[in-house]
Amino acid sequence: MIKALVLSGGKGTRLRPITHTGAKQLVPIANKPILFYVLENIINLGIKDIGVIIAPETGEAVKQALGNGERWKANITYILQPEPAGLAHAVKMAQDFLQDSPFLMYLGDNLIGTNLRHFYEQFLTYKPDAQILLKPVRNPQHFGVAEIDEQGQVKRLIEKPKEPPSNLALVGVYMFSPKIHEAIAEIKPSWRGELEITDAIQRLLDWKCAVLSDILDEWWLDTGKKDDLLEANTIVLDEWIKRNVQGEVINSNISGRVVLPAHSKVINSQIRGPVVIGEGVVIENSFIGPFTSIGHNSRILNSSLEHCVLLDGVEIINIERLEDGLIGRNTKVIKNSSLPKALKLMVGDDSIIEIP
Repeated sequence: MIKALVLSGGKGTRLRPITHTGAKQLVPIANKPILFYVLENIINLGIKDIGVIIAPETGEAVKQALGNGERWKANITYILQPEPAGLAHAVKMAQDFLQDSPFLMYLGDNLIGTNLRHFYEQFLTYKPDAQILLKPVRNPQHFGVAEIDEQGQVKRLIEKPKEPPSNLALVGVYMFSPKIHEAIAEIKPSWRGELEITDAIQRLLDWKCAVLSDILDEWWLDTGKKDDLLEANTIVLDEWIKRNVQGEVINSNISGRVVLPAHSKVINSQIRGPVVIGEGVVIENSFIGPFTSIGHNSRILNSSLEHCVLLDGVEIINIERLEDGLIGRNTKVIKNSSLPKALKLMVGDDSIIEIP
């Protein structure tokens, strides 16, 4: 039986201050946590036995969000990784859970624009010891890079090379046979002090094991940074959202693909989709522009915002223009004068910002 291993540890330093109080994998894209998209992609393959790597700092938040997997009719086992010591180290921590099963490994902050059916079936058909998902990128020197032959067999892997042998970057999705445990046992920490999964796969190559690849045609986003997260929100809203207006609309114009649930209200406002609005939201005398997600129980008054991600409980009041904003839970952004100014913000949870 094939299992899955989802990596949801790490400290999320690139998304601070948002991740000072929560896991980066739980930041919402189109009002749904990134980690939920990952689990849905795995479960759609029929894999129901899932191990989730968690960190001491954010593990409880991940447990509360996912529970035991019942909502997806899956079984979730939580595995503590005491420190972020590398992807191969995470596999090592999960060895008791994985035992002798082949498994899919998926980084919990990665979003891809397609399902994994072809990738998965290729692994089942050819039964390699490892299979990696690749994506052509413009800046391969910033990624782990693979060199492959015409049959898709991987020849070598290089981590962040100064002179890349190809433009094929490793996406955070892998398939492994149990042989990977032997390879991990043979490698040493890299210069970063981490056990690198690329080193373990390279060890398989050194042993002449079969390591295959599949190339991703759709988009792929690592949501570890603010701009990447906003881009992911834009793409998901653009490609996957359908119009569903159920809430109360008073003297307002709602155009395009907008999700407005039954217990939310729009008064004297204009909303131009794609936009997703959470439950219990009040929008009054405001303009909500495209590619915006508004979390549950938020309040937008006398303001204009576009291309923003607002988490739950946010209040935006008297803001002339807010764009490219990532605003943490229960944060208030309030302007006390009428001076027009465009704001670009990344704000952590439970904050108050007053704009003079």
